[in-house]
Amino acid sequence: MIVDEKIHRFAHDVGGIELPPRFTYPMRYVPHELCRVAAAEVMDYALGQEAWHDELMAGKMLGVLVVRVGDRDLGYLAAFSGNLAHSTTHPYFVPPVYDLQDPLGIFRAGEAEINDVSARIKQLEASDGYRDAMDQVFRAMEDGDRAIAVARAHFLEKRNERHALRDSGSLSAEEAEALTRESQFQKAELRRMRKKQKEHIANLQKRVEGYEANIARLKKQRKLMSEQLQRQLFELYVVKNAKGESRNVSDIFYKRLHSLPPGGTGECCAPKLLQYAFLHDLRPVCMAEFWVGRSPLGEVRHHGHFYQACRSKCLPLLEFMLQGLELDNAWSCGDGASDRVRVVHDDEWLMIVEKPSGMLTVPGADDDATSLQDIVRKMLPRATGPLIVHRLDQDTSGLVMIAKSKRVHKQLQQLFEKHRIHKQYMALLDGTPARARGTIVLPLIPDVDDRPRQRVDMEHGKTAITKFEVVEYRNDKTLVSFTPLTGRTHQLRVHASHPLGLNCPITGDMLYGTASSRLFLHACSLSFDHPGTGVPFAVSSRCPF
Repeated sequence: MIVDEKIHRFAHDVGGIELPPRFTYPMRYVPHELCRVAAAEVMDYALGQEAWHDELMAGKMLGVLVVRVGDRDLGYLAAFSGNLAHSTTHPYFVPPVYDLQDPLGIFRAGEAEINDVSARIKQLEASDGYRDAMDQVFRAMEDGDRAIAVARAHFLEKRNERHALRDSGSLSAEEAEALTRESQFQKAELRRMRKKQKEHIANLQKRVEGYEANIARLKKQRKLMSEQLQRQLFELYVVKNAKGESRNVSDIFYKRLHSLPPGGTGECCAPKLLQYAFLHDLRPVCMAEFWVGRSPLGEVRHHGHFYQACRSKCLPLLEFMLQGLELDNAWSCGDGASDRVRVVHDDEWLMIVEKPSGMLTVPGADDDATSLQDIVRKMLPRATGPLIVHRLDQDTSGLVMIAKSKRVHKQLQQLFEKHRIHKQYMALLDGTPARARGTIVLPLIPDVDDRPRQRVDMEHGKTAITKFEVVEYRNDKTLVSFTPLTGRTHQLRVHASHPLGLNCPITGDMLYGTASSRLFLHACSLSFDHPGTGVPFAVSSRCPF
């Protein structure tokens, strides 16, 4: 019988739902039906709390972990990322791995010391002495520039008079020499004025530099204090795995990446949920994380949609915590991957193949799965060069060009760079776009905290342009043709999902929408001037959905 207040019984009847044979792989998963039911119940509870409503609707990631209690009882745990209502602990949700807000903990003490240094920095930056010193420098620059401008104007006037006298031809040798001396004196006087101004400003600047040196010293001190506090904290973040082993977060990241963990590591939903389960001898069944509220600026998050765990903070942590669990990975290609690659075109210069959804185009740094490149190398043992001309996302299916020589590879890449290879994609969208056709222009930039996700950034993003046209309306879904005019990472996926784009995620998009049996995006046609014959060439692939 469940007595732990953190373990919630299902309010809905889930007796007819079959349990998953393996546990969720948090980086690639389709939410199990038990997680969908649990998530709906957690969302109803959370949004029903009036004090939290506005904060949640501003955007928050929540998570659920379905667990076995003993041999028979089934329940679920709930978690939120970061803080909620200025607190890390609430009775309904599992506690943090380590409570940063413990008033007796080292974080509060360290934070107070860092805040004291920050206050001293602000005090110096706002001090009358610092402001007065900078004002004196600015006034000296303005006064000096003004005096030099007046002198220069006067000297130019005198120079014009000298030119007029010389042009008159009435000057004696002594008068001409006097004019030359006058010219030399005025040029030297300008140099003296500039030198005097520079020396005066340099003397005034020393006072400013004294303040700035103290400010820089305090900022360096604050940075070192912050790094030291972070190290101490992550040594206190001790997590368990399914085998009963324990390790602190710093050790996990150092072993995996030889670096400190990013700020906020351990405060996401997945580590909190697993930690509580392992500490209380609960058997994990399945897990999911979902978004509540509005999307953050520049990102793509949809209310009620499920998302994978973040890579930068969670992946190294979860790799340790999940040891001892048998994991599901619905997208694994397996040993028979080559049987799923279809050759669409083959000649002496190039080959075009149809890559299945779920297959990497090239080998991944942390993935031992068979890639398209591995398969093509076996198919073309005599080919030279890199072979793969362009890439498709792992979950995107469709046409990929293979060059059989270095020369052809270079020619095709040059065509891509000059935008002379035209590509078309078919995508099934969740929802109905507001327009039937048009052009999307949203600049993209990598999300450095959660690669490989991309963000919309109007100031720093790279230009990304996509044409689209609705092909067919299918109840609550829409089949769309995409023609990308640029080739940014995840361009079609973000342009489809983002509120300033179509605001309709591609079906099965686990990064920007909701995962399904696959990502419903297919590269269906390529057209270009053939590098071997020079004549226009086109190839197509039937859309599989």
